[in-house]
Amino acid sequence: MFKALDPVLHSQVRLSIMTILLPLKSAEFSYLLSNIETTKGNLSFQITKLKDAGYIEVKKSFKNNYPLTTLKITSKGIDAYEQYIASISEYFKKSGKI
Repeated sequence: MFKALDPVLHSQVRLSIMTILLPLKSAEFSYLLSNIETTKGNLSFQITKLKDAGYIEVKKSFKNNYPLTTLKITSKGIDAYEQYIASISEYFKKSGKI
């Protein structure tokens, strides 16, 4: 039997965001944008999905009179990410290719 995959994380952009944030204390929107192949609008939309799920915290501020969005993964996000990796790993193990 296959474990269900978290639909919030089962998206290329959202999974990329979480993977980048996991080892970092925090990251700026511009850093994520430069490391994920997507548009500003799509990145903003996917960030909102993760925020609404409680997986990340979003802090809006200003730096040199420019808007600055900083993101941080939450403990709930870390738990969800680890569970997602464990679940998807089972799929690969059952294929006999790992």
